[in-house]
Amino acid sequence: MDEAQTIQVLLVDDHAVVRSGLGAFLLAYDDLELAGEAGSGEEALRLCVRLQPDVVLMDLVMPGMDGATATRAIRERCPQIQVIALTSFKEEDLIEGALQAGAIGYLLKNVSADELANAIRAAHAGQPTLAPEAAQVLIQATIQPPKPGHDLTEREREILAVMVEGLNNTEIADRLFVSRSTVKFHVSNILSKLGVSSRTEAVALAVKQRLVKSQ
Repeated sequence: MDEAQTIQVLLVDDHAVVRSGLGAFLLAYDDLELAGEAGSGEEALRLCVRLQPDVVLMDLVMPGMDGATATRAIRERCPQIQVIALTSFKEEDLIEGALQAGAIGYLLKNVSADELANAIRAAHAGQPTLAPEAAQVLIQATIQPPKPGHDLTEREREILAVMVEGLNNTEIADRLFVSRSTVKFHVSNILSKLGVSSRTEAVALAVKQRLVKSQ
């Protein structure tokens, strides 16, 4: 098979031994070719722009720019490039984050060589491939009610975070440089969206559900 017909694959992983193993795996298939290797999300984005591979095998947990962030950046800059998340982790937030960022596949690193090769071919054809664990997370997400606070706006989350600190409306207004009536309006919306009747309940729910980033 000539080079024009091969699928060009970029490997992204912060562990050199993993990249080496994946590079050796690609050699076993005539229709797959190593386009390059990246040890970070930042390097992956640069190489995608320069090399224009067909498919990226993307590790998710890396220092600096993580895999989901890199995937989103690659899909925005080079929408024709397909990304497969290849990771050791099957946590719900990682799966959802990768797929929302634009990954077409999500596979665990214990996948067989033939399964990975088929996933690369499928991605190149625009078809998704999901590990059973990832598929299960998506199924659960469709049958579970949305988490409390899922519909909060960025401003409402910002005000909720300050509420958690214990500030009253006047103090929140001063902190965020808005009027007290604006704060009152947002607080009312927050209570309504969270389904609670008091600021105390809202703060308790925010802490329990981790709706705001810890300071």
